[in-house]
Amino acid sequence: MKLIALSSTALLCAIAFVGFDAESSVEAQPRAAKPGTKVVLGQSQFGRILFNAGSQAIYMFDIETSKKPQCYGACAKAWPPVYAKGKPRLGPGLKRSLLGTTRRSDGRAQITYGGHPLYYYAHEGPDQVLCHNVVEFGGTWLALRRSGKPVPPHG
Repeated sequence: MKLIALSSTALLCAIAFVGFDAESSVEAQPRAAKPGTKVVLGQSQFGRILFNAGSQAIYMFDIETSKKPQCYGACAKAWPPVYAKGKPRLGPGLKRSLLGTTRRSDGRAQITYGGHPLYYYAHEGPDQVLCHNVVEFGGTWLALRRSGKPVPPHG
């Protein structure tokens, strides 16, 4: 039997995912962004990072080296894209020059910041940041700072 060492963050993330039934817990998933989705700075155990206006933590996927999203299918169910149907808005302290959008394969607009397509973790609630530095779907998921750079893997 192969044993895998998990950080406490990865373990919490894994527990949240394993205990979640996507079919019966639709309300636990973040809703698709409304027009004018707002990205804000919020305080976390990793310092100030990006959240939406409803205090849902926002992540980037490190295998995405351009604005082109790579997270589809099961990946996008666990890590829903931060969608926008209109012009995204920023909270105080964020840089307008880093904000943008990209088109997904279905034609929907996904918000980017610092050139990174943005995602939520479907199994986190408001003000929770349980899945920073989690390796899943072939890459590492990282919270983002105001600079558009990821929080270092170990905080």
